[in-house]
Amino acid sequence: MPATHHSSPPPTPSTDAPAVRPVDAGPPAPEKPSAGDTAGIGRIPALDVHPVVQHGRRPAKAVTGETFEISATVFREGHDAVAANVVLKDPRGRTGPWTPMRELAPGTDRWGATVTVDGPGRWTYLVEAWGDPVTTWRHHAQIKIPAGLDTDLVLEDGARLYERAAAGVPGRADRAVLLTAVDALRDEARPTASRLAAALTPEMDAVLARYPLREHVSASETRELLVERERALHGAWYEFFPRSEGTLEQPHGTLRTAARRLPAIAGMGFDVVYLPPIHPIGTTFRKGRNNTLSAGVEDVGVPWAIGSPEGGHDAVHPRLGTIEDFDWFVSRARGLGLEVALDFALQCSPDHPWVHKHPEWFHHRADGSIAYAENPPKKYQDIYPIAFDADMDGLVAETVRVLRYWMGHGVRIFRVDNPHTKPVVFWERVIAEINGADPDVVFLAEAFTRPAMMHTLAQIGFQQSYTYFTWRNSKQELTEYLTELSGEAAAYMRPNFFVNTPDILPGYLQHGGRPAFEVRAVLAATLSPTWGVYSGYELCENAPLREGGEEYLDSEKYQLKPRDWDAAERAGRTITPLITRLNTIRRASPALRQLRDLHFHHVDQEAVIAYSKRRGSNTVLVVANLDPHHTQEATVSLDMPQLGLDWHESVPVRDELTGETYHWGRANYVRLEPGTRPAHVFTVLRPSSPQIGGSPAI
Repeated sequence: MPATHHSSPPPTPSTDAPAVRPVDAGPPAPEKPSAGDTAGIGRIPALDVHPVVQHGRRPAKAVTGETFEISATVFREGHDAVAANVVLKDPRGRTGPWTPMRELAPGTDRWGATVTVDGPGRWTYLVEAWGDPVTTWRHHAQIKIPAGLDTDLVLEDGARLYERAAAGVPGRADRAVLLTAVDALRDEARPTASRLAAALTPEMDAVLARYPLREHVSASETRELLVERERALHGAWYEFFPRSEGTLEQPHGTLRTAARRLPAIAGMGFDVVYLPPIHPIGTTFRKGRNNTLSAGVEDVGVPWAIGSPEGGHDAVHPRLGTIEDFDWFVSRARGLGLEVALDFALQCSPDHPWVHKHPEWFHHRADGSIAYAENPPKKYQDIYPIAFDADMDGLVAETVRVLRYWMGHGVRIFRVDNPHTKPVVFWERVIAEINGADPDVVFLAEAFTRPAMMHTLAQIGFQQSYTYFTWRNSKQELTEYLTELSGEAAAYMRPNFFVNTPDILPGYLQHGGRPAFEVRAVLAATLSPTWGVYSGYELCENAPLREGGEEYLDSEKYQLKPRDWDAAERAGRTITPLITRLNTIRRASPALRQLRDLHFHHVDQEAVIAYSKRRGSNTVLVVANLDPHHTQEATVSLDMPQLGLDWHESVPVRDELTGETYHWGRANYVRLEPGTRPAHVFTVLRPSSPQIGGSPAI
């Protein structure tokens, strides 16, 4: 036979190697180096490797325990068989187990493998493509031998291939399996069909799947993979203003009085409690109630107008308490299983110490005055934006200093206000410096802006992003947008679906009443692995400042807003049970803790949407009525293979909101009534399916 290059699969990692789990793959392979070119096109081309971010200039992203697919285009000349595998290496350069790829769709030359990486840090991955001589021989042998063509030569070719394959198998038992095929192929006393059949047994298939005979091994370009902690992808956020959590005697709340709200937040199943800026607030051009320009003595100002003679970004507002009080608040939250996220707004009031110490950090108008912030028609006379080009280095250094100050007081999550109004390169430098030393710190980009900016901020380092979910209400809008987010964008952009914010009361909530609040909570909590609510959502607060706008009446940005939570609970004026149930379902459902495996199913009514997520044995199916005003009846046509089922199967599905169980198959009738049954959140039951704890909400 002509000389060929032969290589066995990658080595078995040592016992202290990281956990890199291929899905449905066999055990690791023996130790022999792979061969192939890492630049240009190899002997067996492996091209267009995905995921890829900015043409490979930036790393793709994952979190510890996240499952994702690596794919590539693999082909060769002629008709001989090809195959491929993924090579994952951990931050220390250790190679993980053998991860074979499969052809994703016949005739497309597109191959993929699903992997789960368990360990943070900067990994690498590449695809090895190779000729598969055993598969090529099997194909030819099953054509030629029944036809009586070159029988002895074909059988001898097979025997030699199996001998070569056996030489690369480390275990005696597995090697013996392949050698029995060699003996059978050369046993002229056996019928020809029997000799061939002995080389095509399931036992042979299993050994060759683990230890294939590989020729002309060629490597793709190496890509980077940044693996971060799970909170970067999955979590439930609750935003509230500590200053509104006061007492009858002292209406202005403090960090210590606000801590009384923490047990209720934790009880609803939230993971992160997010605080707007807690720094001193300026008095110059302070805004009054409902954004008026004439603030009274009792007006508390906008928390984002940061800075006064009492301090700037590294100070606590005196009326909230001291840094010791903040430490106590963080400790109290941590004891309840909550992380504290802090708003980082890189802007100043006219009274901020920076204004006098660093005048070069601000925009100066022709008359020498400093320009205040504007987003026409909105004007923010109480806020000065930052100018970056005069002293970028100084601003980077000061920003890193401030962030590290709060990190030193227990903050590992920052919600960054309006990052799209600052240079991208600035954030790239800041986040790289912070995460280089502290990779567990998470940055959320609050950037409701153009897609290019939002995507680029995610690509250069922001772990999470606000999205357009707030304004996606119809089935078509939701389907198109979530298909985008869960597709190629999922390699770098992780959405945080806030259902409302202090700035945004969507029209859907203004006019849809309690049913609108219920269905949007269901959608946010099940479509995205991270979702959030701003305090008052559970009370269905929906009064706008003016018709057609999105500002709240009596917005908490400008005034204290005390709420009688106990009275609301007693009167049933709250959807807290639903929110609690949704977070309970999320924690018990691995499928809802990931983004990438999202599939929509056909429904014959435009007001009803159906989608599913699946991870391992856990499959969640959601059917929701998007019309908050009318009952909808519809037929849901399920794509059964996307649920891990055959087309003809019928399985029990348990509604985790009510505890009811149904039997569903390919076509199913639903009736969804606003206020009574806005949605189904089903677990598709199989043997040993877990019962999600807690009592149903509705």
